[in-house]
Amino acid sequence: MSMKSALFGAVALTAALVSGAASAEGITEFRVGILGGENEADRLRNFQCLADHLKTELKVEKVSLFPAADYDGTVQGLLSGTIDYAELGASAYAKVYLADPNAVTPVLTTVQTDGSTGYYSIMVARKDSGIKTLEDAKGKTIGFADPDSTSGYLIPMVDLPKAIKAPIKEYFGESGFGGGHENLVLAVLDKKFEVGTTWGSGVGEFDEGYTSGNLRKMVDKGILDMGDLVEVWRSTLIPNGPVVVRNGLPEDIKAKFVAFMEKLPETDKACFQAIQGGDFTGFTKVDPSFYQTIIDARKLTIGG
Repeated sequence: MSMKSALFGAVALTAALVSGAASAEGITEFRVGILGGENEADRLRNFQCLADHLKTELKVEKVSLFPAADYDGTVQGLLSGTIDYAELGASAYAKVYLADPNAVTPVLTTVQTDGSTGYYSIMVARKDSGIKTLEDAKGKTIGFADPDSTSGYLIPMVDLPKAIKAPIKEYFGESGFGGGHENLVLAVLDKKFEVGTTWGSGVGEFDEGYTSGNLRKMVDKGILDMGDLVEVWRSTLIPNGPVVVRNGLPEDIKAKFVAFMEKLPETDKACFQAIQGGDFTGFTKVDPSFYQTIIDARKLTIGG
C-alpha cells in the first residue's frame, strides 16, 4: 500500500468514527486538505493558525490537517468525502467536478492586489542558461509541476502550442514532472530541467517573486534568489483557484465556515497571507460557472 493510500485510508477510518460520534449539532471534527507541491512541514506550519481559528469558530472538538503528497491526494480525499475543505487550483477543481459534480462547491477565490481574480503560468529558466525566449527554449528539456496543476501543466498544454505553433512534444526535448511547484523550480536550478512551468500573480516585481504565488513563497522562505532565474514565457490569465467545501457538510457549518473565511483577510491578515502564499486583497464569492472554461479545457486536453 502506498503512503498516499494509507493516509487517506486513515482519513476515511477517522471520518467513519467521527460520523458515528457526531452530536446532534453536526460534526465534531473538521478536516482540512492541503495540496501537495511544497515542503510538508511548511504547509502544516502555515495552516496551523487556520486550524486554531476554525476549532473556535465552528465549535468542533478537532480540526485535522491532511497535507497530501500531491494534488491528486487532496482530490481523492474530496471525492471520497474524507476532506471537508481545501483550496484547489482550477484544474484540480475541474478534476473533482468531472468525476462528481456534486462532491464539492466552490465558494470563494482570492483577489490580487490589482483587483484581478487570476494569475499566470510562468515558465522560468536559469539566468546563466542563455535561455531568454521560447525560441531559445526549442529542443530544451521542459519540466511541469504536477499533472493536476492548472498553471504547472493544463494551461501550458493549452497555451504553449499556440505560442510555439507546434506540438509541445515536437518543439521541446524530454519532458517530466517536478513533483510540485517548489520542487519544479528547484529542479530547474539543479539543471534537471532547462525550463519549467510554475505560477505567480504577475503583479509587482519579478525580483521579489511578484506579489504572490510559488515564486514569492520560495523567496519569502529564503530558498530562492530571483536573480538566478529569468521569465521565458507567461500564459493568458488563469482564474484563481477556489476554496471548496464538501457538499455533505451540515448547512450551518458551511455557512459559518464561509462567513469566517470571508472575514479572515481583515481579522487575521497574517494567517490569510500564510495559507495563500503572498499578498492578496481578500476573497470574493464564486460558483462553478467561474471555472467552466477550465473544466472544458481539462475535459478536452486531459479527459478527466
